[in-house]
Parts: sequence; C-alpha cells; structure tokens
Amino acid sequence: MPNYRRASIKGGLFFFTVVLENRSSHLLVEQIEWLKSCYRLACERRPFETVALCVLPDHLHAIWALPENDADYSIRWSMIKSGFSRGLKPQTQSRSLLAKREKGIWQRRYWEHAIRNQADLERHIDYVHFNPVKHGHVSRVSDWPHSSFHRFIERGWLAPDWGGDVKEMDGTFGE
Repeated sequence: MPNYRRASIKGGLFFFTVVLENRSSHLLVEQIEWLKSCYRLACERRPFETVALCVLPDHLHAIWALPENDADYSIRWSMIKSGFSRGLKPQTQSRSLLAKREKGIWQRRYWEHAIRNQADLERHIDYVHFNPVKHGHVSRVSDWPHSSFHRFIERGWLAPDWGGDVKEMDGTFGE
C-alpha cells in the first residue's frame, strides 16, 4: 500500500477536493443539510476557518485556514466523511469495505494542496466558485446555492455577476 505524504504546515492554508465514490451520484446536494451538520460539528470539535467552499452533487472543494498550532486537517476530513456516512442508510458492502469499516460512499483519498501565496489563494478561490459553471450545473456562478460565493458577495469581495454568464464565454476550462 502506498505511503501518502501529506503537507504538515501548522496554521497552513489548504485547498481540498473530496469526492464521492460514485461520480454519478447527487448525494451531497440531496443530503446537503446533513452534510452541513457534519461539517459544522467537525468545525466545532476541531476548529478551522472555511475560506471558500463549494458543494457539488458528487464532490466538494474547500479552502481551509488551520489554527496557528495545528496541521491536522486529516482528522477533520475523517470526522466530516465518517459523520456523513454514519447518518445514511446502510448499503450493500463488500467484505473489503466492511473490514475497513467503510460504507463505500467516499473515495478513500482526497486531494490537498498547500496554498503558497496570495495569488495562489485567489486562483483557488476562483476555481472553487466557478466549479458549478465548469461542470454545467448552472450558467452563472451566482445561481449555484451551495457555495461560499454568496458570502463573498455579502462582504463586498466579489460582484454578483462575477464569472459572467457561460453563454457569453469562449474557451475551454478543464481540470
């Protein structure tokens, strides 16, 4: 089994992509209130600041700022993922999943990236907020309800029409 090396930066700023096992699922938006509850509980138990967040049907993107003396984002994701999974009805599981005490809802791993500087942070915030448009869920960023984009508008950090209308844009946007 590979030994994944994760960045360990106390007080770090990190971008994450966390994905469901079934990429055709809409579970995260169908169960958005339960996900919010699990997310809030993890934040209460192991505080962190959510800089930006977008929940899509099958994955989510988040940017977190960890406390000054803490580098353990893994425990936080474990709390969110396991709490969310525990609250769902059991599904048929393989022996492998049962042995690992998993329900097969989430992909086992997630992507993390340590934010390097202000420009890197701004690029990742833009990526988080534009993602629903990129995946074809909406034509305007402001139309997606499960995003911190609305908080950015309330605080005057972004204009309500930021990102334009996909019908007006040329070019390709890929991952």
